[in-house]
Amino acid sequence: MAEPRAAVKATGIGPLLGGVLVLALAAGGWGQGKARGFEIVDNLGRKVAVPAKVERIISLEPEATRIIIALGAGDRLVGIDFFLRHYDRVFPLVFPEVGRLKVVSNQGQELHYEQALRLRPDIVFASPSEFGAAAAIESKLRVPVAVLASMGRFAGLFGEIETLGRVLGREERAGALVAYLRARLDEAVRASSATPSEKRPSVYLAFWGSLVRTPVAYDPVEAAGGRNVAAGLLPDYLGAPAATVSIERMLVWDPDVILVQGSYPPAERRVTVEGILRDPRLASLKAVRTGRVGYTFGYWYWWDPALVLVETIYLCRLFNSEKAAPEDLVRTGDEIFQEVYGRPGVFSALCRVLECHEWTAR
Repeated sequence: MAEPRAAVKATGIGPLLGGVLVLALAAGGWGQGKARGFEIVDNLGRKVAVPAKVERIISLEPEATRIIIALGAGDRLVGIDFFLRHYDRVFPLVFPEVGRLKVVSNQGQELHYEQALRLRPDIVFASPSEFGAAAAIESKLRVPVAVLASMGRFAGLFGEIETLGRVLGREERAGALVAYLRARLDEAVRASSATPSEKRPSVYLAFWGSLVRTPVAYDPVEAAGGRNVAAGLLPDYLGAPAATVSIERMLVWDPDVILVQGSYPPAERRVTVEGILRDPRLASLKAVRTGRVGYTFGYWYWWDPALVLVETIYLCRLFNSEKAAPEDLVRTGDEIFQEVYGRPGVFSALCRVLECHEWTAR
């Protein structure tokens, strides 16, 4: 599925989005005497028949769940996944009503079918990383299952927002949200876009609590003027955003910058900046020798649409300190979360949870 050309033209970051998988909509209807629905094509290339009215939603994909909240349709959620309730540090801040939602999966992201049936969903949203789950859920629950995720691409995120806007009947809000995100991204990356490719720092990302697991696509790095050294690698499996690499591969890449996922409170971080700087296996790396090892936010089981914008602004400043306009990232983050979710002080609260004021203030 190709990205709509108009979507590429609408932002100055369009060139780095080319060729990205996005969701396509096709008007349609089915069934005699029923309200007309429509069809979407999800991230696995599956055609999914969506009912005309979607009032009850189970979302097993945290990124989709966050977007549903941002679109003002949180009241339609009836079930969410285990991760979002127990591990996500952002979601309780943007949706304090999370306690009313049933957790319908276990820690391994396996659906509790009997509980899901009792919730009578009109549609289920699932993640491509749980490959094979969509067809199984659809056959057992007899409801449409759509697999959605950004896969580390801005175009994927924008397409997902627009698709969910159509599914929820919130097209106007979805369009406004995408326009806002595009405009803020354009503003953020203006300084980095003029950096010649040969002067862009090479960046290695240590994500998901592992030194050797790294995203194969991560647009915030490229948008901010860096170069993801793992770009283009094949993921570990279909639907995964990551590849597992060796220490030897890291030594060959010899990145200018190493970024560690910092979206956990310090006590929960299995990989730390200090640990990398002390690791004798990595002592010869340029990033270690020059001290350019730091934290970034990274994935919260796919993205939060507000936080990925804040992260891009942060990386722009990190990579282009001499060009980027100085700004208070906490204040900017609060403004962005207010615009996306309509709640004040969210990023300030998140920074207190993650204890990230020190590294975001650089």
